[in-house]
This record gives sequence, structure tokens and C-alpha cells, in this order.
Amino acid sequence: MAAQGIADAVQAYTGLSPAAAFTVLALMLATYLIVSTLFVAPDAAPSAPAAHPKPPQQQEEGTEAEAEAEPEPFVPPFPDPVQVGEITLEQLRAYDGKDPAKSILIAIRGQVYDVSRGRLFYGPQGPYSLFAGRDASRALALMSFDLNDLTGDLEGLSPDELEVLQDWEEKFKERYPVVGHLPGENGTAGAQPDHEAEKA
Repeated sequence: MAAQGIADAVQAYTGLSPAAAFTVLALMLATYLIVSTLFVAPDAAPSAPAAHPKPPQQQEEGTEAEAEAEPEPFVPPFPDPVQVGEITLEQLRAYDGKDPAKSILIAIRGQVYDVSRGRLFYGPQGPYSLFAGRDASRALALMSFDLNDLTGDLEGLSPDELEVLQDWEEKFKERYPVVGHLPGENGTAGAQPDHEAEKA
């Protein structure tokens, strides 16, 4: 009896038979859902539920198994700092970061620093890779990327440039271990630029 009362009310209110009124209502709802999905960002749209959802315990186990199945990309660990003691400029060149098994070394004022922890900066693709495996004293003082400035020769530098070098040296001492030194008095050997020393 109540169903007949609802059918009569729908027909009186809409002027349509109950079947036609519910069909129109269903079409309006479907149109609304289709149109509303056009204006929603793809990542904000709800994802379709799985056909057979797993119980929570199995979901966790499945996630762990999937995580174990996907191999992590291999990132070699930084080599431990190796004390090299006295090292020549020629020997220093072997520590330029191209061999991932070796440390990356940079000399400043005769002191050799292991900058392997800064591989993103001093490694082969880094913005300061030019300094790796070299004496960068003059280049740092002048804030230069010129190959001719990759030397330990500080002659002719102004007091301001020497102060800049001192600041760099302090930063290196704070961040990187000293693992050796260049031969010569006060570590000032290698007055000629590294690339000229290679030619000789």
C-alpha cells in the first residue's frame, strides 16, 4: 500500500510514470558522475577498489614482499678516509673521483683533504669536480675555475684573496679530514699548475 502511495505521489509531482521518473533520475545521476570526473585532478580521483580486498594482515605481508622484490639501486658507500701521508701532485691526480673505490682528495696550502663525503660537489659530475685530485689553493683564493689557477703558488695574491683562501681552508678543516700533505716546505710544493706538471 505504501508503494502505491509513493508511485501516485511521483506521478502527481512529476507528471511521469514512476518507471520513467526513476529512469530520468538514474540518467541525471550518471550524467553528474561523468561530468564531475572531468573536473577532478587524476591523482585526486578515488581509485577503484580491488576485486578481492586482502585482509589487513595479508596486505601488510604483501607490501613487505613487494618491497623486498624491488631491488634498491646500488649506491656505493663512501670509502673510509685513508691516510696517504706525503703525496705528490702526480699521485694526487689518481684521487679525482673517477674511481668509485678511491677517495676524492683535494690539496689546500699543502694539506690534503678527503672530500669523499662531498662526492656530489667534487665527484665527476659535480660542479667542483675540476678541483678533485689537485692542489686548489690558488683557484679557491681567486674563486676561479681556470686550469692555470689549479696550483699551490700563492705568490702575487692580495691580502683579500689570501683571506678568502683562509676562509675556504677553515671550511674544509671543519667538514673534511686531513689525510696527508704535499711534499715541500709548509706544503707549498707544486708551484706550477697541475695540468703543466702532467705535461712535464
